[in-house]
Amino acid sequence: MRILLLLLFALSLSIAPSYGQFGKLLDKAKSVLNVDEDALDIGGGLKEALQVGVDDAVASLSQENGYLDSPFKVLIPEDARKVVSTVSKIPGFTNVETDLINKMNEAAELAAKKAGPIFLDAIKQMTVKDATNILMGEQDAATQYLEGTARKALFAEFMPVIQHALDEVDARSLWSKAVSAYNKIPFQKKLNPELDDHVNNKALDGMFGLIKEKEAGIRSDVGLRTSPLLKEVFAKQDN
Repeated sequence: MRILLLLLFALSLSIAPSYGQFGKLLDKAKSVLNVDEDALDIGGGLKEALQVGVDDAVASLSQENGYLDSPFKVLIPEDARKVVSTVSKIPGFTNVETDLINKMNEAAELAAKKAGPIFLDAIKQMTVKDATNILMGEQDAATQYLEGTARKALFAEFMPVIQHALDEVDARSLWSKAVSAYNKIPFQKKLNPELDDHVNNKALDGMFGLIKEKEAGIRSDVGLRTSPLLKEVFAKQDN
């Protein structure tokens, strides 16, 4: 887009410039707009690296058992463990913990399928200056930037997907039955921890965690730099 603006700016300065005149006008336009081609390459490279990480993370976690069989498996919320531990002794709820974990992770996998476009919008917001700073930052600097600028919006966008997904796999129905059974037990403090926020946060934690791993890989392993731009840009980091 910046290059297109430069061309339009140059063309606007003359109706029919010669090739030599056009080159001079383009140089002038770059000077006026203070464009650094090297910085533009860095911006493009960082965006590409994040997109590669996002695509890999979404593909991995959204597949069947993508969360369940990964280090990012969604577990029972801490404040729900007492409910699960107690009701598991009641007939009909023996397998409640396993069933609930399976359903929460299935919900996270369904939500992950919707993540790609949301992450893409966040990546597009990265400025050239941001990218230049990130390139020379920590191994997870790009992921930190993406999480810091996009997590709140992603949480809001994920919530209806998570809620729908939890209902689609009957997780909230199972949880409601477990809580109802627990609250009927005499002398127990009434509890009803929410699953929605927990699954949403853990799904996002896992997504960002895997993106972080992908970013670190691209930064440290030349073999994972799968395009000329990635090789060129991250070579600057290596020097």
